[in-house]
Amino acid sequence: MTEKVMIFDSTLRDGEQTPGARLNLEEKLKIAKQLAKLNVDIIECGFPISSPGEFKAVQTIAREVKGPIITALARAVAADIDAVWDSIKEAERPRIHTFLSSSPIHMEHQLRKDPETVLQMGVEAVKYAKKYTTDVQYSLMDATRSEIDYICRVVESVIHAGATVVNIPDTVGYAVPEQFGEMIKNIMNRVPNIDKATISVHCHNDLGLAVVNSLAAIQNGARQVECNINGIGERAGNAALEEIVVAMLIRKDFYHNLHHDVNTQEIYKSSRLVSSLMGIPIPVNKAVIGMNAFTHSSGIHQDGILKNMQTYEIINAELIGGKAGQMSLTARSGRHAVRHQLNSLDFSMNDVEFEEFFSRFLELADKKKEVFREDLEALMAENITHTDPTYTLEYLQTVSGSKSIPAAVVKLKKDDEIIIQTDTGAGPIDAAYNAIDKITGFQPRLENYNLRGVTEGRDALGEVSIMIEYLDKTIVGRGTSTDIIEASVKAYLNGINKLLTLRNNGTGKA
Repeated sequence: MTEKVMIFDSTLRDGEQTPGARLNLEEKLKIAKQLAKLNVDIIECGFPISSPGEFKAVQTIAREVKGPIITALARAVAADIDAVWDSIKEAERPRIHTFLSSSPIHMEHQLRKDPETVLQMGVEAVKYAKKYTTDVQYSLMDATRSEIDYICRVVESVIHAGATVVNIPDTVGYAVPEQFGEMIKNIMNRVPNIDKATISVHCHNDLGLAVVNSLAAIQNGARQVECNINGIGERAGNAALEEIVVAMLIRKDFYHNLHHDVNTQEIYKSSRLVSSLMGIPIPVNKAVIGMNAFTHSSGIHQDGILKNMQTYEIINAELIGGKAGQMSLTARSGRHAVRHQLNSLDFSMNDVEFEEFFSRFLELADKKKEVFREDLEALMAENITHTDPTYTLEYLQTVSGSKSIPAAVVKLKKDDEIIIQTDTGAGPIDAAYNAIDKITGFQPRLENYNLRGVTEGRDALGEVSIMIEYLDKTIVGRGTSTDIIEASVKAYLNGINKLLTLRNNGTGKA
């Protein structure tokens, strides 16, 4: 009989700490619902004490997402724990997650408290959280730079106080597999009440070892692993969920005593959704879900693949929900065919939403010979990130060339007013952005710009994601078009409209 490894997804908490990866409430809810379809066991959906907008997002997910355990993060103080409980108490299965450092460097320089005081603070935090719920997780931040004797004392004490899960994080990505596996084995063997709780791990990727450290930990007794879609997260990121769950399946000969319940058919869609909404491209060589993961250019490899797929492919694309074959659509395909493709991609919408989408599909189909599933996914992602616009693009014309001054004419609509502005810049996109700045009165700083071709070919749909900063707020804007300048302008306007929504609401996050 195999033992289950619980999959704890922190994409919406630690993953959103990726610089610039800001989501609004609707986007966080969309990802949370997709994580439920992926069938993860736990969704950590935020840090409620950090802002009213974060609190509301966590609360909305707790109310609307069914199936997984819903948790949120709290420092080991009463106010944080109160905020977590108030935000998740309506969940089907709520869990409070609280944490405190355990390493000498953190206790001395950050907490400025002695080890015994820190231990007692942890115990009191768990006891306080237990007043609200029976399911409480405690994390020993920076555990891999902590002393093993102290770790074992803390683990035993917080379990005795009522912790049902104890997390051993590699907070700065310092561990190596042999060391980390041995640490988990020591905890399992030396803590007398270890049978009363689940040991979890949370690994960062600063040395590129997050996944292998996580796998070493579960081999030595950890039965919960914390990970993020696409491996996003602070600094170099966290352990990649898709890599861990697929590795356990492909190498079930090695992990024969373990299993998880993740629906791998939802990996492809989950990965693309998170990438699109957070504006973080997936590297083409990313394990499991990168564009090149199932692509072969070497003649020797191609020859082997044609004779037997298993010669050079250990993962079937079907396993993660990535289809090798696909039906293309044209402007003549009709509503039924488009809706059928959307249903096959597990996208649902009402009749009004579909008609709006179909209009945008026809606009794209008129520009392209064929519309593929990736195009539909990009259009849907644009639909998800849509915010009620203050400004809409009515007309765009740009001029550029090797011996000309780049210029742009931009016509925007605001309510019933049409506003036209011209400007110049370092290039046509810069000129268009300058014209938009004059119309809107905003002058945000462009921090990041990403362009990718959604499909192959000269008529490929271009998807632009940008990161803009304005008055200490970082916003991600997105836009798609077969014209990359138009896509860039749409992305910029999307960001500007989000800024305006933020200003008008007065609270929340973009």
